[in-house]
Amino acid sequence: MIDVLREVKKIEKEIISWRRELHKIPELGLELPNTSKYIQRKLSEMKIEYHTLVKGNAIVGIIKGSKEGKTIALRADMDGLPIKEETGLSFASTNGLMHACGHDAHSAMLLGAAKVLNENKDKLKGNVKLFFQPGEEYPGGALPMIEEGAMEDPKVDAVLGLHNGSISKDVAKGKIGVCYGPMMASMDRILIKIKGKGSHGAYPEQSIDPISTAAEVISALQRIVSREVKAIDPAVLSITRINGGFNQNIIPDVVEIEGTVRAVNPETRNFIAKRIDEITRGVTTAMRADCEVEYEFKYPPLINSEDFTKNFVESAKKVVSTESIYEMKDPVMGGEDMAYFLEKAPGTFFFLSNPNKVDGIAYPHHSSKFDVDENLFYIGSSLFVQAVLDFLK
Repeated sequence: MIDVLREVKKIEKEIISWRRELHKIPELGLELPNTSKYIQRKLSEMKIEYHTLVKGNAIVGIIKGSKEGKTIALRADMDGLPIKEETGLSFASTNGLMHACGHDAHSAMLLGAAKVLNENKDKLKGNVKLFFQPGEEYPGGALPMIEEGAMEDPKVDAVLGLHNGSISKDVAKGKIGVCYGPMMASMDRILIKIKGKGSHGAYPEQSIDPISTAAEVISALQRIVSREVKAIDPAVLSITRINGGFNQNIIPDVVEIEGTVRAVNPETRNFIAKRIDEITRGVTTAMRADCEVEYEFKYPPLINSEDFTKNFVESAKKVVSTESIYEMKDPVMGGEDMAYFLEKAPGTFFFLSNPNKVDGIAYPHHSSKFDVDENLFYIGSSLFVQAVLDFLK
């Protein structure tokens, strides 16, 4: 038997050091040359076999046990955000970008788990894959990793991931949040172009006004969630950008509307997409205008396996107290492309609540002053290790 907490605590300072080094070099999207090279170097130092995907930016490590068995994948994202850091940390980024969502910590915690598991691989019956993923923020790195074979050879039987910070306010600091089923929403994008006929503002009868048409479209779209989706079925439709016009006395030809749609039920997601198209075309036709409707299906809903999550909770009880495991009753409406991995294999995604205060305030994700408490990283690494040991026993 492995004393997981003791083994992880031995390397706690290393995990924190890895996070700080990664924090200094944030990169965006699918292009993470320095981040990827750093993690590759650490895996090489640990003598862990790996290969790269997505033009060398994604990493798939493999730890093979002493006996044949199942394969479990552990996933961490690596990308940052286009935000100038204002935390004042001694290891703050200086390149104009920032790890403002905690992905640097995810990668460090996975490196910690990898080191402990690799040092005890003789006790494993089966394999552990290590997914270091680019592009979670945008445009999504999980799907291209899957398309390039990350879940095969050997085939992944289960997948586990985490998110630190304070994704759900219901999960108190120091606790982990688990969910048996839908945990996070889909993340889709809508772009609508309303095409009318411009004219002088003093003679609106000569126009087909795309601005007033856009207003009618927006008002009608808001009623999809409030009047066509069950109140107990979580869904969001937010119009976040409207652009059109040049001057106070000119009615323009075109107005653009952009927004996001979130849902946790795949059927609801498809229904909303269909109704957006129908309503937009119906309203614009009634207003004598024309339209283009672009609906971009991006990240699917993140849905945990109930059975795997139950087993994960039993593993977690060996690492943290029962009181430190919070069962979330409601999903959060943020999106996560970990969902793609969970579509291909059963598994779970859990939250580690470890917000850290800057200037006396625990700032939210995607803030220039966001930070996480390094003293709780050992929990994430330990949960990874314990879950693997129990799954492969």
